Amino acid sequence: MIIKEACKTLTGQTDYFIFKSKTKNMKAVLFILLLAVGVSARAQHFSAGLKAGANISNFTGGDFSDVKKKALVGFYGGGFLNFWIGQNFSIQPEALVSTQGAKIEDDGNYKLTYINVPVMFKYKSTGGFYVEAGPQVGFKISESIPDQTIKDFAKNLDLSIGAGLGFQSASGFGVGARYLAGLSKVGDFDASIGNPDFKNSVIQIGVSFTVGGPKN
Repeated sequence: MIIKEACKTLTGQTDYFIFKSKTKNMKAVLFILLLAVGVSARAQHFSAGLKAGANISNFTGGDFSDVKKKALVGFYGGGFLNFWIGQNFSIQPEALVSTQGAKIEDDGNYKLTYINVPVMFKYKSTGGFYVEAGPQVGFKISESIPDQTIKDFAKNLDLSIGAGLGFQSASGFGVGARYLAGLSKVGDFDASIGNPDFKNSVIQIGVSFTVGGPKN
């Protein structure tokens, strides 16, 4: 009877922490969406475009002392809107398909595919050079891993913070680079299998084409 009650208590505590974690993540997502809506409502004009490029990704943190991991090369692509406040400042929400993960030596590629929604705060100079920073929320749509004994390797929701720089010409063509550091834990498996407390780390390098917005 005592063991049964203890199990009930432990299960209840586990469910509470899972619920608390999910609530925290959903609050972060809601904050990002409200922030984007609030700033875009003050926009004086907007532009739109497409972008694509390469991802160089890896896992950071966790316990990988017994294995050798290397960067995994993937891709990203999608569209964006840019809401301008004046000639130099803007907020840029995006919707991107992104493949990322890591390569584990003697095991294989751990590839995760997300629909990522970054919201970047951007400053562009009159010469066309820009810097940007902002949050990103990712929704996992698939995963491909060598270990078939793990049912769910990664969580469905991923939170990151990003910063980047680039150049956009007056014709609309641009090049840019961005670094995304994971804020939330990726692993969704039991700790008895391994340490799930690792995060995503992604470098993006790509090109873009923009229509509309203020000219350089």
